[in-house]
Amino acid sequence: MLSPADEVVWQFEAIGAPWRIDVAPGAHGDGAQADVRAAVDARIEQFDRDWSRFRDDSLVSLIGRTGGSHRLPRDADALFAHYRELYEMTGGRVSPLVGRSLDRLGYDAAYRLAPSGEPIGAPVWDDALSLRTEGDRLVLDAPSPVGIDVGAAGKGYLVDLVAELLIARGARGAVVDGSGDLRAVGESRIRVGLENPANPSLVVGTATLECGRALAASAPNRRAWGDGLHHIVDATTGIPVANGVIATWAVADSALVADGASTALFVGEPRAIAERLGVEYVRMHADGRLEASAGWNGEVFA
Repeated sequence: MLSPADEVVWQFEAIGAPWRIDVAPGAHGDGAQADVRAAVDARIEQFDRDWSRFRDDSLVSLIGRTGGSHRLPRDADALFAHYRELYEMTGGRVSPLVGRSLDRLGYDAAYRLAPSGEPIGAPVWDDALSLRTEGDRLVLDAPSPVGIDVGAAGKGYLVDLVAELLIARGARGAVVDGSGDLRAVGESRIRVGLENPANPSLVVGTATLECGRALAASAPNRRAWGDGLHHIVDATTGIPVANGVIATWAVADSALVADGASTALFVGEPRAIAERLGVEYVRMHADGRLEASAGWNGEVFA
């Protein structure tokens, strides 16, 4: 665990969600800590400018307007590789191409929060875009405009990037909490409660994150704006998932994988997902039933 005597706590809003970072600094003074905080803010801003479909000036908004060929940022390789795996293992039900589907449901850049027509499924990946390597960068080719949304795994990936930045800048340990997506790095270890989505004042279990491990949680109620309308959609139909699963938690070696897995657990077979991605998981059903993988490091309350 981080020692309260020497930890620094940062709390702020970023990418539309509350964040908390607990840092055990290295042997540097307050000025260096200020520099590290500025670097964290800059990294989050860059990620948002690249990947947010809620910003007119972002890269994905440009792709959504024009299609064509675009040189992607250096962090795109791991992000798209993970999405491809999620796409294949769920039969296309988890896809980064759900931007138009979410827009149609009302979860768009203007936050209309009212459907504009019947749901639409995401396009087939290989019809909508292709990826190639050019020098040291990934290049995306889209024959026509395509709506990209990385919400199923992007926040977790940003948690990883921030955690790794802190260690690279000399922190002895850190716990980065991006509104439910957490990673403990360096000398850090943490025990986390699993929030009951039906009653946020209660927990349905705990997870213990050893050094370097990550936890991600997903629940439809985190972004819901109407009867049956929420951000976890089946990409093949564009319809919000309604199969009785009301919350998922996944633990992995990275917050990217944990975040993607917590989404996939709504639409895929949990044991197959756990085996392929190397994650442990808990799923909660609407009737209160909980199911957990055999290796879950923590408690699950009946």
